[in-house]
Amino acid sequence: MVYKGGCYCGGLKYEIDIPSKDDARTSLCHCKNCKKFFGTAFGLTTKIPVKSFSYTSASTTKPTIHEADNGSGSLLHREFCPTCGSGILEFGEGAKDHFRYVMTGTLDKPGELPPKGEFWCINREKWMPEVPEIFHKQKIQE
Repeated sequence: MVYKGGCYCGGLKYEIDIPSKDDARTSLCHCKNCKKFFGTAFGLTTKIPVKSFSYTSASTTKPTIHEADNGSGSLLHREFCPTCGSGILEFGEGAKDHFRYVMTGTLDKPGELPPKGEFWCINREKWMPEVPEIFHKQKIQE
């Protein structure tokens, strides 16, 4: 199954090629880092195998890369469009050889990969209801 996506301005386009939608896991994250990066009450990413992701842009646009400590002493790598600033993907040091976490909203059809879980629910905003029928983790052990 091929899922296409890209940034707001269209300068960066990508494809995710996975055998089944079961090979992707979309999750909400309520950690402080995701709230800051996404600029909203939670982050929404789709975890995929690293080899399933490829940039397909015909232009010479390359993603801008930002790496920084995620607040727990671990390096977090993020890629975004240098023109419009749309975040495309992220991964932590422990996942770099195995997974990519694509910003779900950048998929052309994000509803095709609905959430399967929520992380850092202990930090969920009080006004936000729990998403039903998915798993919920209060914390992630470092």
